[in-house]
Amino acid sequence: MFKKTAIATALGATALMGVSQAQAADYVIDTDGQHAFVQFKVSHLGYSYILGSLEDFSGSFSYDPDNLEASSVNIDVEVASLNSNHAERDKHIKSDDFLDVAQYPTATFTSSDFSPTGDDAGVLTGELTMHGETNEIEMQVTLVGEGEDPWGGYRAGFEGSTLLTLADYGIDMSDFPEVMHDVELYVTFEGVRQ
Repeated sequence: MFKKTAIATALGATALMGVSQAQAADYVIDTDGQHAFVQFKVSHLGYSYILGSLEDFSGSFSYDPDNLEASSVNIDVEVASLNSNHAERDKHIKSDDFLDVAQYPTATFTSSDFSPTGDDAGVLTGELTMHGETNEIEMQVTLVGEGEDPWGGYRAGFEGSTLLTLADYGIDMSDFPEVMHDVELYVTFEGVRQ
């Protein structure tokens, strides 16, 4: 979801490593090895925070160091995999009071643009569809690192974050304090070059 910015970051470093690594490449996000996470943080009544994750997702990204505009990222998330480590709360969040996972089981992110903001960082823009609503979002993204792994593959890792307003996705939070109306989304992942 948040990889396109990271892509731009990776591009500069990759270009310095030689022609063999400076070609467009496709990566699959490594969810099997637990090297990728989609996490969230929301205020609890202004007194503390609820932290959790969306545990079932998949995705891929590609980038070309010579043509950042051609870079792209796609992520699909199974919303029912939400886990905040409290079964009754999770059941309520997944109900039609909030996420309504029975009607809207999947959230998707598809990138549309990337703008570098400095060394190994940038802003990834794309469309996030959740709860039947689609909005353009921007995510600050940073390259964590890239290189060969011990198994003969090549990996690149990124992290990104953004703030989502739940009302933008048709989720009614009017009965709750204003501090609970926004959710911070944090994503970190490794991709394995194909």
